[in-house]
Amino acid sequence: MRPAFELAQVIERFGSRFADRHQPNGYILRTLHAIRSCRTASLGGHVDRCDSCGHIRISYNSCRNRHCPKCQNTQREAWIEERKQDLLPVPYFHVVFTVPDKLNPLFMADPAAMYNLLFRSVWETMNQFFFSRLQAEGGMIAVLHTWGQNLSLHPHIHCIVPGGGIGWKGQWKNVTVSDEGKVFLFPVKAISRVFKAKLLTRLRQTQPLAKDRITASWDQEWVVYTKESFAGPASVVEYLGRYTHKIAISNHRLLGFDDQGVTFRWRDYRDNQQKIMTLDGIEFLRRFCQHILPSGFVRIRYYGILSATRKEDFRHLQISMGSKPSPVNKKTDRKPWKEICKTYLSYDPDMCPHCKTGTMILIERFASQRGPPLHLLFKTKDS
Repeated sequence: MRPAFELAQVIERFGSRFADRHQPNGYILRTLHAIRSCRTASLGGHVDRCDSCGHIRISYNSCRNRHCPKCQNTQREAWIEERKQDLLPVPYFHVVFTVPDKLNPLFMADPAAMYNLLFRSVWETMNQFFFSRLQAEGGMIAVLHTWGQNLSLHPHIHCIVPGGGIGWKGQWKNVTVSDEGKVFLFPVKAISRVFKAKLLTRLRQTQPLAKDRITASWDQEWVVYTKESFAGPASVVEYLGRYTHKIAISNHRLLGFDDQGVTFRWRDYRDNQQKIMTLDGIEFLRRFCQHILPSGFVRIRYYGILSATRKEDFRHLQISMGSKPSPVNKKTDRKPWKEICKTYLSYDPDMCPHCKTGTMILIERFASQRGPPLHLLFKTKDS
């Protein structure tokens, strides 16, 4: 169902006032403009006609910005399709690394450097446990999220970790299995302590002016969450797909807005209850813009045996374990977006929305700013 309210409308209403008050940089302004313009005449589009009933449909181009709530569905499904070729017949775990809010000012001051440091500390922690506990090389897929449900700054990394690694003789080594048959990754408290030590040690080296804030963070309990192993490899990428292309807030969470503010749903994880929040429109956009990643920043990363440099070795490992992947060439084998819509999103863009039997045929494209041809704008099947 189409949402009743959209982030683009909020930007349209409050964007100018937000820019006047907070003076964001040009990159953030361009991102907001892209979201506001997405699927509008300002980006151009095309006109289709049904070959059966003559119905005319005018479609506008997407902005394709990774922060836009309207542009993530097909990108997510395409990513999932590719990742299905990178599975092993082993248990997988979902591990989440978070940092205390005392460090938030450091992330706000230099987000690119801090997020890179966070990624590095997470992988160094996991890599240490693979070598110390299994004497093996492991791997993981890591996805950065920067937000809490109320749009506050909450940097954390979601990791999908295969339950084992490659030993020094090239053999696969599984993680621990209890006498009851339950599979464990590594002790969560131990992971938390090592992660805290690695990140704060590097912060002491790179952020000497934040000594008091770093010292205070040593006294806190850091949270690393590990979910039980998945039911099977087939469920891994579908599960991870919930996280890879999320943005700070979806259109479906917006409940309304007026000159006074923006109202949206959020989940309070302290009591696991869904609640309603209203923020001043300018404050809403300020919070949202905290989660616009630096230009060119990579938020999905692959490590160890899952990294791009180990593709050939990984394929040999899959074959040795009985898997028969069909490697996807990103340039030639990626499914077209229409096929993705049909297969995964239960939507056929070629089917006529009016008669449900005809096929929509492209008859004209129009450039940005100009808008659709006037002679087609109000055309109906009877005219």
